[in-house]
Amino acid sequence: MKRAETRAVKAGSITIGGGAPVVVQSMAATKTQNVEATIEQVRMIHGAGAGLVRVAVDSRKDVECLGQVREAVPEANFVVDLQESYRLVTQVAPHVDKVRYNPGHLYHHEKSKPVAEKVAFIAETAEKHDCALRVGVNCGSVDPAMDEKYEGADEPGLEGVTAMVESALEHTRMLDDIGFTRYVVSMKDSDPRKVIAGNKRFAELRPEIPLHLGVTEAGMPPEGVIKTRIAFEQLLSQGVGDTIRVSLTLPFAEKWREVEAGKSILEDIEAGRFRSVPEFLDGGLNIISCPSCSRVENEAFIELAQDVKEMTVYAKEHDITIAVMGCRVNGPGETDDADLGLWCAPTFVNLKRGEEELGAYPYDEVLGRLKTELDALIEAKTGA
Repeated sequence: MKRAETRAVKAGSITIGGGAPVVVQSMAATKTQNVEATIEQVRMIHGAGAGLVRVAVDSRKDVECLGQVREAVPEANFVVDLQESYRLVTQVAPHVDKVRYNPGHLYHHEKSKPVAEKVAFIAETAEKHDCALRVGVNCGSVDPAMDEKYEGADEPGLEGVTAMVESALEHTRMLDDIGFTRYVVSMKDSDPRKVIAGNKRFAELRPEIPLHLGVTEAGMPPEGVIKTRIAFEQLLSQGVGDTIRVSLTLPFAEKWREVEAGKSILEDIEAGRFRSVPEFLDGGLNIISCPSCSRVENEAFIELAQDVKEMTVYAKEHDITIAVMGCRVNGPGETDDADLGLWCAPTFVNLKRGEEELGAYPYDEVLGRLKTELDALIEAKTGA
């Protein structure tokens, strides 16, 4: 497989970039405070061949439990996403090998403080505890200043790519300015076209920086695997990408399938077996759903995503995107670009039409309202 000459970034026992084999990673979907279940899932994912296993931490109690999980599975390399509290890095870093932060979330926390100061705080803590970093940019959560600055900069179908790339570039400059180079970058979206365009553009501008590839909220198999495969085939075949995550909506006991899918895609690319064409041209119904992580507040989300897929089969020929998101962290923003969006709270589901909120519905009622909205949308699009 063709590989770009990126610099090597060590994360625990593995190396990302520098000519090392592409690293497959996945994420534990259990609540971290359910220590036994999280230990079991980390072992499962690591045993399936994941070089890195991500565990969610949203509170100090989660940090305490993370320490227990790390102690129980010392052979795994751990990653934690700081989400909305960057100061948790001081508590998290002693227990992990890599820390991910989202520039968009960093923008919203402690707004009076310069972003560069927050980045320096994270990097200095990571260096103190021998951790690598990931600058993880998502199209759906780019900070508003970047969105506003680059509004209208992209051609139709690639909206948001420039803001995503420029956000990543800005943060790499911040890290470079303080002399911290032990980092990788990711630029993700639920649309493979945007993933391909963003990563290609970034790789041309900063070819030395290792890239983490993924199609966020890819959905359920097999469609979620196909979307991800399209992006990976177009990027990895050109030497772009050093570590990958296949994000699938799966029952907790089947999260190992993300690793299996990633390894299968890598094997096919290595052997020259490609299933995609140069551009993502497939039309029709597109269902986006997130990968059932520990932030999901009601496991009924997974069943709902599957029910949405089954109920909407009749609309498969229509160019409509439906997003089903499992939590309040990504749900509100990352359903905005969908024609119809559902994001799940503990006891109800928020339904949206684009950015317009249509209301909150019980889990057992939202499917019927979704169908009503879908039928109306099809009628409007077809003029029937």
